Amino acid sequence: MPRSTRAQAESNRQDVLDAAAALVRRRGVNGVTVPEVMSAAGLTHGGFYRHFQSKEDLVAQACAAACEEMNQERERIRAVAPDAASARRTFLERYLSTKHRDAPSQGCGIAALAGDVARTEADSALRQTYAKGLHDMVGQLGDLGERPGTVDDETLVEVALMAGALMLSRASDGDELSERILEAARNHLLNNRPVG
Repeated sequence: MPRSTRAQAESNRQDVLDAAAALVRRRGVNGVTVPEVMSAAGLTHGGFYRHFQSKEDLVAQACAAACEEMNQERERIRAVAPDAASARRTFLERYLSTKHRDAPSQGCGIAALAGDVARTEADSALRQTYAKGLHDMVGQLGDLGERPGTVDDETLVEVALMAGALMLSRASDGDELSERILEAARNHLLNNRPVG
């Protein structure tokens, strides 16, 4: 069998990252194994160490990929919105929707991985990657607020409410509280802070 080209190797690595990001968001860090990730990427387990040093390395990079997906989503929304207020409204409506709740493997890594990250060591690669993703989320949401470029307490409360509402809604899916939590958080965020 011919050796893969550098481009193919990079494509394989990206496939593994995409698969890991989806699986880790859906099932948690401890809910996935390297063989499962490799299988989901359509590759054999034997090639794993050509791309990653360890499962911890893979998980940290998968967290970064998941956070980057959300960054890109916010940027796409901002690019087509007529102004920051419209972009903020659209982002909050999408984030606090049943569609987002029901698609954890494509959703916000901040909400999906919070519990796992809280149980890691303070100096772990996962925690450091997560912190960067959280800073990015806070900064980008702040840019859709009243004073772009600043992060105020209101923005921090908004991010906490968004991620918390999404986590609670997912945890209570199947109960009438699930949709009520999303709706209450969405209404609160959209109606209690003027943007302009």
